[in-house]
Amino acid sequence: MSALYESSIASLPLLGRGKVRDIYAVDEQRLLIVTTDRLSAFDVILPDPIPGKGEVLTAVANFWFERLAHVVPNHLTGVDPESVVQGEAERAQVRGRAIVVRRLRPLPVEAVARGYLIGSGWKDYQASGAVCGIALPPGLKLAEKLPQPLFTPSTKAEMGSHDENIDFGRVEQLLGASLAATVRDLTLRLYTEAAEYARGRGIIIADTKFEFGQDEAGKLYLIDEALTPDSSRFWPADQYQVGSSPPSFDKQYLRDYLETLDWNKRAPGPKLPAEIISKTSAKYHEALSRLTGR
Repeated sequence: MSALYESSIASLPLLGRGKVRDIYAVDEQRLLIVTTDRLSAFDVILPDPIPGKGEVLTAVANFWFERLAHVVPNHLTGVDPESVVQGEAERAQVRGRAIVVRRLRPLPVEAVARGYLIGSGWKDYQASGAVCGIALPPGLKLAEKLPQPLFTPSTKAEMGSHDENIDFGRVEQLLGASLAATVRDLTLRLYTEAAEYARGRGIIIADTKFEFGQDEAGKLYLIDEALTPDSSRFWPADQYQVGSSPPSFDKQYLRDYLETLDWNKRAPGPKLPAEIISKTSAKYHEALSRLTGR
């Protein structure tokens, strides 16, 4: 399977490259987003792509966009990405891994939902007994299911920087009280519905991150990606155990490998062995297969 590390669409203006996605202008109303096979870890883009990753992320996100469209509209236009580029070489780069979306104004917060105590939430809890200012019962263990899902927002950091957890008061300052409450409620509803579906497929969604944007009229849309292995922690339900960090259908496997290296977690990232690339690719594909049956 060939991999796409970086797209090259000469027929459209390039607006920017993120950790994984390349963004092009189609016109004043629409963007082309190409999901490459790049992989970032600890906010560093690694030199080796993961074959098929971009197609998996696109397929998983599109599955959720369709399944959750009754909760909130999303940025998809339904336009075939191959119709907005020129020539077979460009069409091959977007096939199965790109979407044409509305141009929207992104909100300046990451909308995070947590159902389990893990990651930065676990660190917050150990230090303060709370997550993003939300007090929790004492004595909770690593990876324990929370009494109810939490909205634990964060800032949107620049490339190479880390997002920072913020409390709901800060979200109200950034968005206004009404919009902040809407984003919180939508985030928790999206997470709850998705987690219930995934549980029936043998996957626990421990936490996930959403992004929202607005059009000129102020209408809210779900944007970026939704409930992918890059934006969520997916755990196999049959291997879940309170008190230990379960194996993940995401890049946690890769992070665990990187933690064994003598690397300072700054660019440039280390080269990856073929076995690590292959196993990471398999994790992504298994998540797609379990969730969608494909």
